[in-house]
Amino acid sequence: MGSRQQNRIVTLDEFIIKNQKSHDDATGSLTRLLRDIGIASKIVNREVNKAGLVNILGDADSGNASGDQVQKLDLFANRVMIECLENSGECAGVASEEDEKWIKLKTIKTRSADYVVVMDPLDGSSNIDVNVSVGTIFGIYKKLTKSKSGIKETDFFQKGHKMVAAGYVLYGTSTILVYTTGDGVNGFTLDPSIGEFCLSHKNIKMPDFGIYYSVNQGYYQKFDLEVRRYIDNCNDENYRLRYIGSMVSDVHRSLFKGGIFMYPNTRKYPHGKLRLLYECNPMAMIVEQAGGLAVDCKLNRILDVEVTEIHQRSTIAIGSKKMVEDFMDHVKKYSA
Repeated sequence: MGSRQQNRIVTLDEFIIKNQKSHDDATGSLTRLLRDIGIASKIVNREVNKAGLVNILGDADSGNASGDQVQKLDLFANRVMIECLENSGECAGVASEEDEKWIKLKTIKTRSADYVVVMDPLDGSSNIDVNVSVGTIFGIYKKLTKSKSGIKETDFFQKGHKMVAAGYVLYGTSTILVYTTGDGVNGFTLDPSIGEFCLSHKNIKMPDFGIYYSVNQGYYQKFDLEVRRYIDNCNDENYRLRYIGSMVSDVHRSLFKGGIFMYPNTRKYPHGKLRLLYECNPMAMIVEQAGGLAVDCKLNRILDVEVTEIHQRSTIAIGSKKMVEDFMDHVKKYSA
């Protein structure tokens, strides 16, 4: 009987509710918000898995607010996430990679919308045409505006360490949702037979060291000297280069196997290319909660960087603690 109880499937909903009960001040609002994100990701997963069968592949003949070419599936994922967040009435507003400005959501009169959500609804979507993994990234902040339904742009301009929750969904050979509320990191794999995310990776701990490094090495000559020296060191140490072009996929590998993911500045992107608010910050919170580190190329802790724009760009080096520390040593040694 004991063994059967030990192996019992724990769903995402059960896990979230159980964790809520361990906090005396919990109201259930964050719980409902996380469950809504779980529902939205199931819908996105369904469309990603049949993307080759319907006309949602390819470009949507437009660019998003960050200047990237928008894929049709990006727009679908964005709409689904926003609709699910609006249904609960817990979310006051959303800032998304796909929208130029933040969006105020309709609220329910009987409920106080205390949170704002930042998200990249479909990270790495250009990979879908060739059947390579993509993902969703999200972060949740308690809003600063005190009024029940009011919201301001400054509600989004909070440093990463102010997040109350962060997570990502990886749509791969299996679909996995990984999230943290600041008390460790847990992973849930989608069981298609019952349509539920089930606890599969409890209390994830990132290895302090790994043999993988992820960077777009085609830009090697465009990187600053200190970054090139670190990449040279990775080659000298026979680390294995793995770069998918989807931040979720590359960081996910490092989370479980150890490694470092880098997106430094180049001449084309002097401030970096990835977005601080809804890409770097949520992934940094997850990695730090698992025991890793995340800094920019000026060695600032990602979660302490000031946010001044919705689509603010940042450099990043994120991953296993000792590997990021080694990267930092190279920057200190070789930077001008």
